[in-house]
Amino acid sequence: MGLRSAVTGGRDQADATARAVIESAADAIMAFGADRTVLLWNPAAERLFGWTAAEVIGQQPQIIPEELKAEHNAVLERVSGGGQISFATRRIRKDGGVLDLRIDASALVSNGATAGWVNVCHQAVGDEAVRHYMAERARVVRRLGDVVADMNAHLELEAVLDRIAASLRELTRADAGGFVLIEGGKLRLVSMDGLPAGLRGRTADLATSTVGDLMRSGKTVMMATGESGGFDELIWSALPGLHTITLSLSHVAGRPFGALYALYSRRQVGHVELELLELLAGHASVALSNVTAFEEVVKQRAHERAVIDASADGIAVLDGDGLVRQWNPAAHRLTGVSAADATGRPLPFPLPESGAKLTHKLGNGSWLDVLCTRLAGRDEKVVDFRDVTATKELEEAKDLFLATTSHELRTPITVVQGFASTLASRWDKLADADRRSAVQTIAERAGSLARLVEQLLLGSRAGAEQLTVSNGPFDLAGLLRGAAVAFRPLSDSHTLAADIPAELPAAYGDAMATDIIVGQLLENAFKYSPDGGTVTVRAALAGDWIEVTVEDEGIGIAPADRERVFERFVQGETGDRRRFGGIGLGLYIVRQLALAQDGEVAASARPGGGTLMRVQLRCASAAG
Repeated sequence: MGLRSAVTGGRDQADATARAVIESAADAIMAFGADRTVLLWNPAAERLFGWTAAEVIGQQPQIIPEELKAEHNAVLERVSGGGQISFATRRIRKDGGVLDLRIDASALVSNGATAGWVNVCHQAVGDEAVRHYMAERARVVRRLGDVVADMNAHLELEAVLDRIAASLRELTRADAGGFVLIEGGKLRLVSMDGLPAGLRGRTADLATSTVGDLMRSGKTVMMATGESGGFDELIWSALPGLHTITLSLSHVAGRPFGALYALYSRRQVGHVELELLELLAGHASVALSNVTAFEEVVKQRAHERAVIDASADGIAVLDGDGLVRQWNPAAHRLTGVSAADATGRPLPFPLPESGAKLTHKLGNGSWLDVLCTRLAGRDEKVVDFRDVTATKELEEAKDLFLATTSHELRTPITVVQGFASTLASRWDKLADADRRSAVQTIAERAGSLARLVEQLLLGSRAGAEQLTVSNGPFDLAGLLRGAAVAFRPLSDSHTLAADIPAELPAAYGDAMATDIIVGQLLENAFKYSPDGGTVTVRAALAGDWIEVTVEDEGIGIAPADRERVFERFVQGETGDRRRFGGIGLGLYIVRQLALAQDGEVAASARPGGGTLMRVQLRCASAAG
């Protein structure tokens, strides 16, 4: 405890001594934090500037003339890394007077990190040389400000580098100058002024270059001299009489990005030229950082835009008011709303809570799954939505299929079970005619069950793309006539007419598959013509195709359903299931069998009412 107390006491005594020295110093001493507010303002500073410490501590006193703010910022850049600089300048008093000063500026380091800077001010009263220097310095700094503004007005790297090269010669009065880019272990000459254009793009080894020497020195500026011809190996040596090169590094993202160089062949170089080069290099770092950051943002946004535009999902970005700011092509495809119509307006569907999912049906009948995510740190939301119409319809169709299939199976099974039970329990009591009638009914219902199961199996194979056909030439005319003969006795209320040309050529396909197609179309024509009427089967040659049509005078198919009826578990209007029965697989199987034969099938309205089903098969002579 005693040792610790002694150490603490010694430290306190040292701190008190340091404070006394600062308070007693004849020169104004000021310390500023990283935010440029005053941390320390000694009595000499109070006397020099007119403000008391109480007035400026924690404030940013207006002591820097407007025309010297660029110089001030450059000085801060120079000392922020722990360096020191002494420079002549001007500052403003509280009463508005102007002070000619020489300031020693250094970094304020605390716990190993730069926390601000310290200024020690010496007044230069009556020093004409200083006054002349300050006037010239103010002119140059004003010009530097103009140059910096010009550099920062460009957002293309090549344009900024060319402006740097041109400004470099003007400010430092160099005979030539430019910028070399550091690319790994190489230097590349990317801009220049006062040198032959053919040098652009020349490369050199970084390790053996003057830029490499500068980087190894740990400094930010360097001057190299030599006799005429002494720089023959340098990539910028094409300047007759070259005797001095000054270099200064420019940094981007904390790393050396390149170096500014000024070449002299006619005039001598002083510390002013070096300082101007260093100041320009610092400002060039800022301009280059802006350009590279802008290019990176452009690339990143282009990449993000490409990803968003290529997405199959609809993507929208909403602002804080819930209005669309971005709308990708998929969003247009899914909703039918163009980007021009969507931008600046609310979404054309409800917005779910952030992180939640909402399923919504659009006015066009499509179903969307909608997800919403709030962007962290921004008052924006990203909405992702995808088309789930097929999934939604399949779910509904499966539910309806199960209900319909159960209904279709229950009726024949109930009949079979009832008649079988009657025969088993009352066989001896029934007349022979009654027994035969019951067995006949059981056989008919069993046949219905077999056909239903066969249709289910065909539908399953078609859905798994496992339908097998053996395509080849076959007699389509004979198949159609046979189907007409077989179906005529099946309905007393319908008339089945056949219009089959005698000279109809052979078709290319599978005879058994075609027989199933024609049978299903005739069965549907009878089923959906409950009031009877004429059902007509026609065949005609159409170029390299044979067109088979089945027409009825029944209820017809609504325009919106003429394509849907070929999907699984779909049967026109939903109410037709209960009225006409069936499981909605017949026309699905018909289309799959037609496609398997390189054919097609389509539904349309028959003039005068009813339905016209059209099947196209290739002629055998054209299929080779």
